[in-house]
Amino acid sequence: MPREAPYLAMAEALRARIVAGDWRLGERLPSRARLAAEYGVGRNVVQRAVDLLIADGLLEGRAGSGTYVRVPRERLRMVRSRRRDHSLAALTERGRAGAWDAHSEVRVPAPEDIAGRLALSAGDLCVRTCYEFLADGVPVQLSESWESMALTGGTPVVLPEQGPLAGRGVVERMRSIGVTVETVVELPRPARATQAQANLLGIAAGDLVLAIERTIYDTSGRPVETADIIIPDVRREVVYEFEVDR
Repeated sequence: MPREAPYLAMAEALRARIVAGDWRLGERLPSRARLAAEYGVGRNVVQRAVDLLIADGLLEGRAGSGTYVRVPRERLRMVRSRRRDHSLAALTERGRAGAWDAHSEVRVPAPEDIAGRLALSAGDLCVRTCYEFLADGVPVQLSESWESMALTGGTPVVLPEQGPLAGRGVVERMRSIGVTVETVVELPRPARATQAQANLLGIAAGDLVLAIERTIYDTSGRPVETADIIIPDVRREVVYEFEVDR
């Protein structure tokens, strides 16, 4: 029978020591050089073994610091809901009360992909708003939202988190300028966290995330807002809830 790949054997040896408590939760592992010398293998074998255990959620890498035994985090449920007793675009999060930070930029040229989603030409000016959502002070979701300035420019609601309807959501803001929202389309995909996303979410680069491409349309089928939403898999499980027409 073929011999087991050295990095797989190394990963199992490290896994057994972690389970046995040789390294406590949150404790830093020895350096790769030290582990390589201890087990008589090359550093590339240690690296592949550690990468495997990071992917399995047993370890976590911290840039410039080392590799640590991952502390299990509570995985909370997020319900994205479309019910008749809620506004169409509520898609709200249930569970612990949260907070958010937001930063808007105006007159940002739309990249080609965003322009396509908003039925604009590449380079048309937009408002871009970046959100960081928190639960118990822990970041649990990122969102980058885009709205066309041709639609909201010069109105009191040009900035989503400022003005008379700050924080009231797309539906109410659009209604105030005579635009009626009718449809929300979400396209969820599994993805891996970029380094920038990992830094904001407190996870490791390459960790599994759910990437949701959301676009909101008015009654004429015109897209009025589009957003890219990033949810770390280790923190949240996402459930879609719909009411059945009777």
